[in-house]
Amino acid sequence: MAVVIFVAALAVLALVTQVGVFLIQRAHPAQGRIVEVAGGALHIVDLGPRDAAGPPIIMLHGASSNLEVMRQPVGELLSRRHRVLLVDRPGHGWSTRERLADSTPEIQARMVAEALAKLGIGSAVFAVHSWAGALGARLALDYPQSVAGLAMLAPVAYPWPGGVGSYNRLIATPVVGPLFAYTVTLPLGLLLVDSGTRGVFLPQTMPNDFVRNTATPLLLRPREFIANAHDLVTLKAAVAEQSPRYSEIKAPVTIITGEADKTVSTNRHSRPFAAAAPHVKLIVLPDVGHMVPQAVPDLVIAEIETMVGAAAGMAAASAH
Repeated sequence: MAVVIFVAALAVLALVTQVGVFLIQRAHPAQGRIVEVAGGALHIVDLGPRDAAGPPIIMLHGASSNLEVMRQPVGELLSRRHRVLLVDRPGHGWSTRERLADSTPEIQARMVAEALAKLGIGSAVFAVHSWAGALGARLALDYPQSVAGLAMLAPVAYPWPGGVGSYNRLIATPVVGPLFAYTVTLPLGLLLVDSGTRGVFLPQTMPNDFVRNTATPLLLRPREFIANAHDLVTLKAAVAEQSPRYSEIKAPVTIITGEADKTVSTNRHSRPFAAAAPHVKLIVLPDVGHMVPQAVPDLVIAEIETMVGAAAGMAAASAH
């Protein structure tokens, strides 16, 4: 009898999850174009004037989020004067990936580079947050001709002690993970997503309606939740593999990070990266947490625009 009740409960939760997925996707539809690449398809929102001076700006979000986190407010403000491309990383938002194993910065860098090439984007300035710090570094290593500058916001760059949360390991486990993701994750996540997101903002206060305005509930869809878990579970080994190469990065880098960040340690990631790569400007803000784009948007915009201007000047000089 207990088994029957358990199975029935799972069936109800699975139905609730499917209804929830439908409603969440209807509330947060795709806003841009889909670019097919080997191993998946990337959703890209192209903002701002196409003929803007200087290289375009490519914005890449971190874990447990999507391109809307980079749009608001920094992407929208930058797009008043610059061409800005917001990218859902593979498996996130409205981007897809065919294999869950395609979770590393190396593979995602290849997919992003291929999509940008298909759009005719040559050299660009990349703005990357959190998990995407490792992705930005990988792009600079593997596709140096495409990276005119790299703005890293609270970036992950090195291995760290400990893990990434037992629930991520559970969700990334075959059979058991999908069982939870397709039954429990969405209804439970809807109850916890607001408080969890508030915690990432500390010591700053999360803006009102941030979760809704940034389409954060898309994360709770089973296929995205599983992809996100794989990204997190495989990241530590990936940065351990690529971090010895950081001295090879040729692009200018600006890091903006918070001393009060409890999610990604400035001492473990940003400071060692600044010491390892040759052309790094490090800005450490004493009372800022993890959500740097929302905490200090004016500073982020000013540093990115400085980088765009420098890249444009170098391009003009090399043309003569």
